[in-house]
Parts: sequence; C-alpha cells; structure tokens
Amino acid sequence: MTNTGGGGRRPRRTWWREAAVMATAFTLCLLGGVVQVDDRLAPPPAAAYLIAVASCAVLPVRHRAPLAALAATTAVGLLVPPLGLLLSPPIMAPAVIAAYAYALHARTELRAAGVVSVASAALLLATTPWFEDLSWQDASRMGSVAAFPLVAGVLGHSAHNRRAYLSAVEERARRAEKSRESEARRRVAEERLRIARELHDLVAHQITLANAQATVAAHLFDSRPEQTRKSLAELIQTTGDALDDLRATVGLLRQSGDASEPAEPAPGLSRLPTLLESFGRAGLAVSLDQEGPARPLPPGVDLTAYRIVQEALTNVTKHAGTGSARVRLVWNRDRVTITVADDGGGGGEGARTAPAAGERAPGYGLIGMRERATAVGGRLSAGSRPEGGFLVSTELPLPPAKDTPRAIEPAATAQGRTTGQETEGERTGDEGTGEAP
Repeated sequence: MTNTGGGGRRPRRTWWREAAVMATAFTLCLLGGVVQVDDRLAPPPAAAYLIAVASCAVLPVRHRAPLAALAATTAVGLLVPPLGLLLSPPIMAPAVIAAYAYALHARTELRAAGVVSVASAALLLATTPWFEDLSWQDASRMGSVAAFPLVAGVLGHSAHNRRAYLSAVEERARRAEKSRESEARRRVAEERLRIARELHDLVAHQITLANAQATVAAHLFDSRPEQTRKSLAELIQTTGDALDDLRATVGLLRQSGDASEPAEPAPGLSRLPTLLESFGRAGLAVSLDQEGPARPLPPGVDLTAYRIVQEALTNVTKHAGTGSARVRLVWNRDRVTITVADDGGGGGEGARTAPAAGERAPGYGLIGMRERATAVGGRLSAGSRPEGGFLVSTELPLPPAKDTPRAIEPAATAQGRTTGQETEGERTGDEGTGEAP
C-alpha cells in the first residue's frame, strides 16, 4: 500500500492494488448482508449495498487521511444494526482495512493502540443486544467484531516497524557508502601527497647536486681540465644514482601486489654519512655534531629525519650561496632535535616569499618538511638567523629509552666533527628500516 502523496500520478500497479482492495471489501460487505438477524440466508438487501458503497468509498483516502477513513468506516458500521442487518466480521471489512492503514501510518505506538481500541469498543457496543438474552453465538460474533480491528491494528503496527527498520538500514547503508567514499578519497589524497613528497625529495636532492657539479665543470673547463673531468665523472655518478632512485620508486608504485622480494629499506639516519658525502662531492662541506647517546628510531621517524636533513641541505646548496653547513643532532630522553644551519646570504628557501620577475617561484621543500614532521608527531621551524644565514630545526619524538648502542657514529676528528669529504666509506650503526619511498 504505497503512499503516493504529493499529487503525482500513481503508477499503474498501485491503481490495480487499490482496485483489488476495494473490490474485496465490497464483496465481503455484501456477503455479510446475506446473513439476516434471524440467522436465515437471503439475497443482500438494499441496506447491504448502501453500507458496502458508503464504507468502501472512503477507503481510497486511507493513505492521506487514515484517521478520517477509520472514523468514517466505524461510523458506517454503527449504522448496520439500525438498518436491520447483522453486524458481523465480513460486513466490517472496510473498518478492518482502515484500522490497518491507520496503525501503519500512526506516528506512535500508543496513539495507534488508543485510536484502534476506541473503534473496536464502539463496534462492540453496537453489537451488544442490550434488551435481549445474550447467547453464545452472539458472544462469539461480538468478540469477532471487536477483535478483527485490533488484530488489523497489530499487523499494521508491525508493518510500520518493519518499514522503519528497513528505512534505517538503507540510511545506514547510504551513510556507510558515503563514509567509505570519503575515506577512500582521503586516503588517495594522503597517498598522492606522500608520493609527491618522496619524489620531490629524490628529484630535488639529486638534480641540485647534478646542477652544482655541472656548474663546477663548466667553470673549470678551460683552466683545469683534470678537475673538469673529475666533476663530470661525479655528475655521471649523481645522475645514475638519481635514475636508480626514481626507478625504484616508480617500480614500487607500479606493483599490484606484494613483491616477491623484500624492498630495499628506506633511508634513515644510519645513511647520513653517505648523504653528507654526496653533498661534499657537490662542493658543500657539511659538519656533523651529536650530543647525547643516539638510539634507533621507529621506521617512520627515521625516514622523516633523513628526508628533513636531505631537503634542508638541498636548500642550502640551491639558495644559501655558501660552501659549508652544519648538522647537529641532540638526543634527549623523549625526543631528538635536528638542526641544519648555514652562514650564507641567500636566506634559504623560506626567504624567497616574493620572487622577482623572471625568478622561479618558491618550491614545496619547507612545506614538505613541516608535513613530514607533523605526520610523526613532531614539529619544525625554519627562518633566518640573527647572525646571518638560515636555520632549520625540528623536534621528533623518540620511543622510551633503552640500553641500546648508538645508531650513528661520526668519524673521529680532532674537534669531534666530520665533514662531507671526511665521511667517505663510513657507514656505522644499524641500517635504517622503514617503508619504501
């Protein structure tokens, strides 16, 4: 029984259903009129046709106005005894259908039970022979007349609850689908951002070094051919490393399932000497200081620390206009502080907030470093130093302290420092592990 409110045209199937309901109710009313008061059978009198037409005529409005339909059919039922007909369950079929419709559309269970009970009580009073002896046959008929609307009300309320349950299930399914789509979009956006950061770090680092080595080769081409050949050889090595890194990264992105062989561990602080060596080949001397006992880092934090140092030194090479930089690691109980400083006049990437005409716009280096630090629960700050140069500082969380060996052992020097040129071949401590970039 579809509610087609709103004035729209009803589907053909709904019209057939309504016609079948009305035909059934009309037939039952006429069958009820066959049984006379003296328990003899006779053709339906004119009063039976009048009751059938009057009660069935209000059934089409039971969806839009169920209370009015129930009241009208009940009132018609109360006219059955005065017209000389026997008030039986068949002749009350329209009232039963109206009771079902009202319970189906009632807002609350209490209201549906109250209204249907009132209708049943009114029909019960109409069938009671107040001035005659009450026989068992009369009692059973009275009970049936009063019980049928109640049963119809119970069935209507059950159908109402089932509709509400199915509607709630569909709504939850729609919300879950929408939530899954939103979660999928969020994960795709996060993955795109992660891939963009990794590719930026790889490409910016290697291309910056290649550019610096090519600049040195071009500058010394005429005056120092041997040094030029050395710079070109280093350029070839740098570009080869860049191609290898890009090939490995793209290969991981193209994998549709688990790799048959384990992926190469992601870089971490254990590979910091090799990183400083690569900058040394490009002409940037980097000193490394440590304070406090170093500890192994979780894979994500280890990769973040490595990428921040890499990007900060890349910015020094591109923008600082100096030949030296300093990296300092301070190990505390619950965090490690990493600073990268230079004495150049370029001001670092962060100073390029308003590039001049024809100058390249600032990149995403500082943005990526901040995002990496925030993703692992740390924080990062960057800015010009009062005494000149640029400083990048980040604090990353550490796991609870344990009695573990130091993860990084810089080469011993007279001042306890190591430069990019002095760290060739020195890889001490545990290899960093983590997610492949």
